[in-house]
Amino acid sequence: MDQYIEFIHQHMLLSIVWVGLVVALIVNFYKSSTTSAKVISPSELTFLTNKEGGVVVDIRSQEEFKRGHITGARHVLPSDIKGGNFSALESHKSDPIIVVCKTGQTARESAELLAKAGFEKVSVLKNGLISWNEANLPLVRGKK
Repeated sequence: MDQYIEFIHQHMLLSIVWVGLVVALIVNFYKSSTTSAKVISPSELTFLTNKEGGVVVDIRSQEEFKRGHITGARHVLPSDIKGGNFSALESHKSDPIIVVCKTGQTARESAELLAKAGFEKVSVLKNGLISWNEANLPLVRGKK
């Protein structure tokens, strides 16, 4: 035990970084286990849209959306979701909603907000459009 204390004193910065990483890992694990939004793969997204009438909600910027989006995706900005302005989705409260962003990181917050707003089946595409592209799945170009 004395060796641990001595190491911590000699390497204070390294010890603080290590503790910070452990805390961040625990918080991330806790958030992912308590989230109401399910994380899905590209193949699950395809199944939900084709067989269960799922709606893809793309939260990237308008410019990114025009460069390429999943077929049938609806463009809704995260600021609109935060403000409760998602009237285009109101008729789909009981349908699967799949929130998509570029990497899958920013979609979680929007998905949580949609779930709190009463949407029953909210999911997030794991790793966002990066995983979609890695699976060699098509994108629609231009404004829809």
